[in-house]
Amino acid sequence: MLYTGVLTKMQTEFLEPIQYYLVFKNDFIHVNQLLNKPFYIKLVGEQCLSCGLNKSIYRQGFCKNCFFDKPFAGDWIMRPELSTAHLDKEDRDLDYEKHVQLQPHIVYLANSSNVKVGVTRKSQVPTRWIDQGAHEAVEIVEVPNRYLAGITEVALKDFVADKTNWRKMLKNDVEDENLLEWRQRLKQYIPDEAKPYFIEDNEETHMHFPVEQYPLKPASLNLKKQIEYEGKLVGIKGQYLIFEDNTVFNIRSNEGLVVNVNI
Repeated sequence: MLYTGVLTKMQTEFLEPIQYYLVFKNDFIHVNQLLNKPFYIKLVGEQCLSCGLNKSIYRQGFCKNCFFDKPFAGDWIMRPELSTAHLDKEDRDLDYEKHVQLQPHIVYLANSSNVKVGVTRKSQVPTRWIDQGAHEAVEIVEVPNRYLAGITEVALKDFVADKTNWRKMLKNDVEDENLLEWRQRLKQYIPDEAKPYFIEDNEETHMHFPVEQYPLKPASLNLKKQIEYEGKLVGIKGQYLIFEDNTVFNIRSNEGLVVNVNI
């Protein structure tokens, strides 16, 4: 069956194991049902996720104009410590920034390739952890705005990583860690403004991914160069499709590409 649509990050359900869906404008694919089956994908165009025009994707699924103009691509997205809505100060669109920044945020520890610290809106727990391919995670603080989460992350990343090693994550080259002990160890480094929001009593969350076979030497598929690819799907982890020949395809980093998918 042939599907055509614009790639956006896979939607997920926190079940046992995680359930994945490729969602297009008028249809969707339940990706878990494709495990151990042939999967064909071909690049047929590009479409900005903001303006909807057939323009070259620059970053994060946006064309260059939208990436530099639209509020949902501001620097504070990737660097929460730059958030200013709590000061009533506009970056690109104060109404939008207040809507996103002035809501509960979580600073967390996750273990995907190593223990890392991260920030997400409370409404995105556990989706954010799933998207990173973390098999375990725990919350550290719950703060009322994005700025406080950002400065907490900056303070803690002097003592723990803030990036995921995607190759280790995909190879499942990870060790279980006691994230509750890590949380206590890092408590002393939380900025004074965020200390009242420290979380003492919640437990680790564990994620299980639908993977039949992990790649020994993951090789990333660049659809813009290769145009088309066919392989046997053997796993899904984070936002990656994993194929039997060690090819991996990051759906999130290819948002905005228009593709044909044949299953």
